[in-house]
Amino acid sequence: MIKPLPPPADQSWKILRLLQTINLSHSLMTFTLLIVGFLTLYPVMMLLFGSVRSAPPGDAGNFTLEAYTEAYSDYSTYTILLNSLVISCVKTILALLLGGFFAWVVTRTDTPYPRLLEVLITLPFFIPPILTAVAWAMLANPTTGIINKFLMSLFGLESPPFNIYSYGGIVWHMTHYSTAFVFLLIIGAFRAMDPSLEEASHASGASGLKTFFRITLPLMLPAFMGAAILTFIRGVEAFESALFFGLPAKIFVFTTEIYSSLVHRTPPDYARAMALAVTLMAITFILVLTQRRMMGGKEYFTITGKGYRPQVVKLGLWKWTTFGFCLAYFTVAVVLPISQLILSSFFMIFGLYDLKMITLANYQQAFSDPTFWRALRNSLLLAIGGAGLCMFLSAIIAYITFKTKFWGRAVLDHCSWVPWTVPGMVLALGMLWAYILLPGPVVLYGTFWILLIAYLTLGLPIGVRSMAGTIVQISPDLEECSLVHGATWWQTFVRIYLALLRPGFTAGLMLLFFLFMRELSASVLLYSPGNEVLSVTILKYWEAGRSEVVSVIALVMLAVVLLFRVGETWLLRTKPSVAMT
Repeated sequence: MIKPLPPPADQSWKILRLLQTINLSHSLMTFTLLIVGFLTLYPVMMLLFGSVRSAPPGDAGNFTLEAYTEAYSDYSTYTILLNSLVISCVKTILALLLGGFFAWVVTRTDTPYPRLLEVLITLPFFIPPILTAVAWAMLANPTTGIINKFLMSLFGLESPPFNIYSYGGIVWHMTHYSTAFVFLLIIGAFRAMDPSLEEASHASGASGLKTFFRITLPLMLPAFMGAAILTFIRGVEAFESALFFGLPAKIFVFTTEIYSSLVHRTPPDYARAMALAVTLMAITFILVLTQRRMMGGKEYFTITGKGYRPQVVKLGLWKWTTFGFCLAYFTVAVVLPISQLILSSFFMIFGLYDLKMITLANYQQAFSDPTFWRALRNSLLLAIGGAGLCMFLSAIIAYITFKTKFWGRAVLDHCSWVPWTVPGMVLALGMLWAYILLPGPVVLYGTFWILLIAYLTLGLPIGVRSMAGTIVQISPDLEECSLVHGATWWQTFVRIYLALLRPGFTAGLMLLFFLFMRELSASVLLYSPGNEVLSVTILKYWEAGRSEVVSVIALVMLAVVLLFRVGETWLLRTKPSVAMT
């Protein structure tokens, strides 16, 4: 027997509960907007404010444009600008050529073991650049580098053939991890493109070269353009390569000049650092706008409703050449630097590789140093805790942006993108001003918390993008059903959305872990004694000339990264079970 529906009056408490939930959710959304605005916009505004002040942060001063006048009346500023743009341009072109070639080899040819090659080619992206920078500073050092010594002995050369402390050395190192970055960005586009478009071109009599330039390349333009702009931006704001290989050769770029102005000058030259930081921020912002303008209003359809089976190019015996070329890249980008770190960690003096010099003293020295253990603890706390907090906040931002009609959702989305257009060192400089001048009893500057806030801010763009792709697939019916049955907005978000967002949440969490473990540009300006992280500790040991101990710490850092990389692979391959109740 079907029971009649209760009268509307009996449902009044549910309606009231729903209205209360709506009011609460609106308050939480507004609070989220204020938090994200504080994290992203406040440091940027304080950076602009500080660039027109005549005194360091915390001191009284006047409004002036003297910082810009002095910076751009100095000829060296234009040399720094040219260095930054040229180095980034060259390494972007090389990375696009190599990354595009590797993506084509893995997805569109019959080269053996494509899955293995995909793993090997992407691995350099997950290795912190500071580790490989340290290794290549040993490998290609003009006086004690093992590569130079070997080639001089083999060919009887009187002078070393390679000098890593040069423009070429900077580009060489940046290209290694940029190639893996480009590969990750465009391999999906290669897999998604319908090969029948190229087959039609061949059937019409076009040559392979003409088909590539008239069909393949135009259809791949969005992926290549996006990868080019992002790679160029990362090149302009890169720090490790220019620091290790540029400073010894007196080659300065924006990031190293800002670092030198604040760290290597007494008193710190805040005026010059601010002026250069604002210029660097303006360059990256213009590049992002240029990408959107170039891509706007154009359509690039490569996937249609028609089914297709990707066909690979038969390379014949050349498939082993492409396989060998991929292995050569992996050897240069991963095997050689890691081997150098392992080798130097067991010798008393870097460069003197005599069996009598083998020792474990470097490990004893590193492991007996409380600074190392403190830095390891801080790095893990920031990488794990910071990534977790960032993904949780990103999930809320993605929910508000794509699942609500909140009045500030567009502003919230734009705010979450701001850190992507602001280099880490520039954002850290803005935070120096922002958090020194905080009113009230709250003290962030010189504490562990300012590093956590910096990491949280830098990770927002990646976290929100990771959540956005998953949250749009969740039907709003689930949320409405939960609210009608008496659940609060917070209970609905935690029990419904977070549970269903687990795959995207896990992927974003692991990616942020790797990025936070390798972070140096913001950390080097914001850390204080007692709050060091591994990347800063490696830099300080290197500057002190203790390269053997650096190798030990670098290997520990590498082991942590690879351990979590294996864990990420296992988690993403494990299919979550869904229990229906």
